[in-house]
Amino acid sequence: MTTSQPSDQAQSHLFGVYNRAPLEVERGEGVRLHARDGRVFVDLVQGIATNGLGHCHPKLIKAVKAQAEKVWHVSNIYRIPEQEELANRLCADSFADKVFFTNSGTEAIECALKLARKFHADKGQPERIDVITFEGAFHGRSYAAVNAGGNDAYLTGFGPKLPGYVHLSLDDPEAIKAAAAAPTAAAILVEPVQGEGGARALSETELQFLRNLCDQNGLLLMFDEIQCGVGRTGKLWAYQWTGVQPDVLTTAKALGGGFPIGACLATEAASAGMIPGTHGSTFGGNPLAMAVGLAAYGELSKSEALDHVNEVSGFLRQQLQGLKAAFPDIIEDIRGKGLLVGIKVIPNNREVMTLARDNGLLIAGGSDNCVRLLPPLNLSIDEAREALGLLEKTFIAAREAAKKEPA
Repeated sequence: MTTSQPSDQAQSHLFGVYNRAPLEVERGEGVRLHARDGRVFVDLVQGIATNGLGHCHPKLIKAVKAQAEKVWHVSNIYRIPEQEELANRLCADSFADKVFFTNSGTEAIECALKLARKFHADKGQPERIDVITFEGAFHGRSYAAVNAGGNDAYLTGFGPKLPGYVHLSLDDPEAIKAAAAAPTAAAILVEPVQGEGGARALSETELQFLRNLCDQNGLLLMFDEIQCGVGRTGKLWAYQWTGVQPDVLTTAKALGGGFPIGACLATEAASAGMIPGTHGSTFGGNPLAMAVGLAAYGELSKSEALDHVNEVSGFLRQQLQGLKAAFPDIIEDIRGKGLLVGIKVIPNNREVMTLARDNGLLIAGGSDNCVRLLPPLNLSIDEAREALGLLEKTFIAAREAAKKEPA
């Protein structure tokens, strides 16, 4: 029996749910990812905005090694002091009073959805179950999360849609008003900066509009900052660019620096219904995750780290505008906020991703024919300059490829 990895998915024993790129990873260091065949890539995917400190950051390695020699897992039948420590940090640095730890962003969303319904049930209004979400959203892959996201491509073939989700356009304020005023409305769930949905950054006006509707109608405002939180936009939380605070916030990805961890943050009032027995997790908040989370959050929450994100993102955006002017046949728009950068391209975005990989650059996809740059938050200016050079080569290749296409 062979132990080698089959390159042909048809021969693999793995579920065929991923359309994987032809790249077998071996190791990473900072912004670079090394493949088993010797190729080295500048990695601006970083596990989809997850490796906030890049690959194999020494402080994270140290935290893993130290905790691995103590205790890995005990479940939540006992107190885990590091949970209290990280929760204290998260609450001190945000609007929140309470935290529930999970293993992923999807699980943080599940917690938020349950919290919203329990909030109203405890007030004698169990009929208030509807969560209002928006086109272009991505909230995870569990059954409730895909129903919250509302993307038909992720729902087709899995039976009837779950009740209690209202999907609207962010550009239709009258429909949002009507949905928020419905007697069954429970909460509004939105990403302050959409990730998968084309890197759309919502304005303060848009977020304040949603906050006002929630206040007027007794709804909870829930922000999904799984991708845009923990420093990615240049502030610790994306909502902090505005004067708008949520009642609930979900986070994950960079919170663990690549280690599986998520969290649902909430105010005291919003979380009041989450009493013993209402929710739980076997692995959520385990000692190993908490040790890594404390190390990663400790680095990413530093003021100098956030200042660095703003410096590098400003440089990137300036240079990308220059590329947009030089390649009007390739780039239609530059979007996003901080180091969550979206580039709406004119050629097929998957083809652009392939050309980038051929040039030694890894970039992510996104809706609305976007590609995304999701570098580590400690990316240096020199590394950003190198990535931009590879991106320019990619756009030159895309232009040449377009010339060869039949008229």
